[in-house]
Amino acid sequence: MNDSPLSIPTWYRDPHAEQAMAYGHAPIWRHLIGLVPENELSGVSVLDFGCNQGGFLRLLHQIRPFQQAVGVDIARQSVDEANRLKGNLPVVYQTDTRLHGWDSHFDIAFSHEVIYLIEDIAQHAADMLRALKPGGVYYAVTGCHTGNPLWPQWRERVAEQTHTVVQDRSLADYARIFSAEGFQVSARRLGFSGFVPYEPDGWMPDIAAAIDYYWRTKTVFRLVKP
Repeated sequence: MNDSPLSIPTWYRDPHAEQAMAYGHAPIWRHLIGLVPENELSGVSVLDFGCNQGGFLRLLHQIRPFQQAVGVDIARQSVDEANRLKGNLPVVYQTDTRLHGWDSHFDIAFSHEVIYLIEDIAQHAADMLRALKPGGVYYAVTGCHTGNPLWPQWRERVAEQTHTVVQDRSLADYARIFSAEGFQVSARRLGFSGFVPYEPDGWMPDIAAAIDYYWRTKTVFRLVKP
């Protein structure tokens, strides 16, 4: 396993927040899995880009069992924890986010709230295109973009509480860059219709903002390799 030259120990500086992230994301992951039309994954190879502690692939395998998967993340300790928690699942976790050795390997890929942290998004798009099989699909989900009215406050908080470097891009920027690298680009609102918890010390200023964010602001890109 080759470490990414940009690897970090964890995403959050607070290890308790790192461990709690999967619990908070699980309802969104479950909703996302329900959105994608690829229902049968039994013969499919899956990539989770920005896997953190591996929670998404564990949930995906529970709902739609896949043949094999790879999770990548620059957070070294999180990848170690993902490998510890995977049990007997057919999953490999690694910190090589350039995906060396995985050319034309994956049928489907996911990332959740990762692309806004990637400095060279064009290089990321090229790497993902290379790693997918022809006809492969990459679902990239983010609400951290300049069209988010909460973004000015959030970007400061991300910089203060995490080991990452924040990037400022619009949804139009993502569509343009992924298209320029060769993807067929489409998108939709996440449209999360479940109950949104009230967290007085969380990232949302109030419950109305939370509902609007998960319904309207958070966006799912569907990126297809021709």
